[in-house]
Amino acid sequence: MISALTPELVENQTISNKGIEVRKAAMHDIPPLLELINGYAAKGIMLPRTEFEMSENMRDFMVAHAGNQLVGCGALHFYSPTMGEVRSLAVAESHKTHGIGRMLVDSLVYEAKLYGLDAVFAFTYVADFFGKLGFEEVERGELPLKSWKDCLRCPKFQCCDEIAVLRVLRPNRWPPREYGTAPGLVPVLGVEDDLVVLLPTVRK
Repeated sequence: MISALTPELVENQTISNKGIEVRKAAMHDIPPLLELINGYAAKGIMLPRTEFEMSENMRDFMVAHAGNQLVGCGALHFYSPTMGEVRSLAVAESHKTHGIGRMLVDSLVYEAKLYGLDAVFAFTYVADFFGKLGFEEVERGELPLKSWKDCLRCPKFQCCDEIAVLRVLRPNRWPPREYGTAPGLVPVLGVEDDLVVLLPTVRK
């Protein structure tokens, strides 16, 4: 859920990404991926991952390399036949203004289109960055309840300050958005696979 794309990692981006390769992750990428992700997790920016979790989800990941150095990652996680989440975005501090975040998101959205998804969403601290890539801010209650399961182990669960963003990929198959929930109301309880979740409110 929590990504390491924070404002200082995407502002003043350039197109100076010559020599950056974005590709599907391979199993040998697990050690540097863990180092990158858990480095941000230690700062409370991302959720920590284990080698087992990474092995289970490696097919979701794209990685960015500068030569032999892994400098970024991102994943496309499927929640239904029509919707997926862009998640686990991280860019190495040494390459934070090279446009790598944009390259990763573009690659993940392209993959989502190849799989025929109707839309992709993300939770982010940098809604403006995603806005430039065709995403728009949405209410959290509009997203699949399954997307909240990782939130249950997040220390920010009851005071989450991330913003939900959505990009519709197939407008002709996407139902019109409904705005029936008044601002400030606590989201209702949801039940999914016998799991009851009270969606947290956004801290203003």
